[in-house]
Amino acid sequence: MKNTQRNNIQVGMLVNIVLKKDQRSGALTEGIVKNILTKSPNHTHGIKVRLESGEIGRVKEILDDDDLK
Repeated sequence: MKNTQRNNIQVGMLVNIVLKKDQRSGALTEGIVKNILTKSPNHTHGIKVRLESGEIGRVKEILDDDDLK
């Protein structure tokens, strides 16, 4: 999957992440990637990022610019 490979995530991308507090419900948070926090090339649960809003979570979906809300 694209969201589990670090090289598929770039700063400035629009993504949906799952926050730690939302892991049980699976609720997604949309935002722009500010920093990539995962150092390994892949992670089974998704690459951990910090959004420009300051929220931290694992990428579940990579969105196109057409998906902006």
